Amino acid sequence: MRNSGRRPDELRPISFEVGFAKHAEGSCLTKFGDTHVLCTASLEEKVPPFLRNKGMGWITAEYGMLPRSTHLRVDREAARGKQSGRTQEIQRLIGRALRSVVDLSVLGERQITIDCDVLQADGGTRTAAISGAYVALYRALQTLVEKEKIEKLPLSHQVAAVSCGIVEGVPMLDLDYIEDSSAQADANFVLTNDGGIIEVQTTAEGAPFEEKALQDMMTLARLGIKEITALQREALGI
Repeated sequence: MRNSGRRPDELRPISFEVGFAKHAEGSCLTKFGDTHVLCTASLEEKVPPFLRNKGMGWITAEYGMLPRSTHLRVDREAARGKQSGRTQEIQRLIGRALRSVVDLSVLGERQITIDCDVLQADGGTRTAAISGAYVALYRALQTLVEKEKIEKLPLSHQVAAVSCGIVEGVPMLDLDYIEDSSAQADANFVLTNDGGIIEVQTTAEGAPFEEKALQDMMTLARLGIKEITALQREALGI
């Protein structure tokens, strides 16, 4: 039994509140336990210079943690004048994950920017951000269909993400901060609703781990993704 009382294969309470931000084309307040991330999707009738006159759209993402999302206040990165390497890595991951399931040619020359702002952090902020970003993106794409700017949703799969780790020798699903900070190995799995792999990030903390541990974490991740994508569909009413 974990500190939270969860089983090793049990997710934290997860919710997706669609339409949280009034003015965005798509938005979702995502909660993975005490990790809360606001995801908004904004539509622009333009694309980056490298895609001009190619008839294709683009999806990009930005990620940030609010100053009191953690126990201590962290400075806004804008005040420091640059983004951290962690921030850049996470927002690129979110963008890659979403683009992998979207037919960008259907979008036309439009860009959708996903903003993921961490309101409160207790581990798994990137996985919560990706899962919520998909919901916000879906709503933005629905808006385009409703306004007859595109004929159909250009989505091939759902996308969600979840963390796993080896804590005191036990594979565990959806780590909170305490578990993540003491794990012997931790991993982030970005998968489709049918278990297809988009990206896996895994790291040993202190000593190498066996291949079986990775397989055990993958098994847990697929179980978790099945639950998360069901919650996404419920929130979207699909």
